[in-house]
Amino acid sequence: MSQFYSSQVPNKDKPVQNQNIVVKNRKSIEITGVKHVDSFDHEEFLLETVLGYLAVRGSGLKMQNLNVEQGQVLIEGHIIEISYLDDQGGETGKGFFSKLFR
Repeated sequence: MSQFYSSQVPNKDKPVQNQNIVVKNRKSIEITGVKHVDSFDHEEFLLETVLGYLAVRGSGLKMQNLNVEQGQVLIEGHIIEISYLDDQGGETGKGFFSKLFR
């Protein structure tokens, strides 16, 4: 009699990184799972997150809090759009640059 054991063992070396996005009345947005803030101004923030590149667009945007150790960012202003710029299932570099330079 043969037994089958699943080889899918959780990788204990690499912790699971989550991302949460909380928008409050389109006036503030708190994002966790942020790896790097690539660029920002009063109309757009470009963030590298654990789930890909994220663009936050609006007017009068300003960064109120940045916690690099915990990967948290708090942005205030009038939020108009939140969008991921790359394809998680494919080539991340191609998706990011193709949408950036359209």
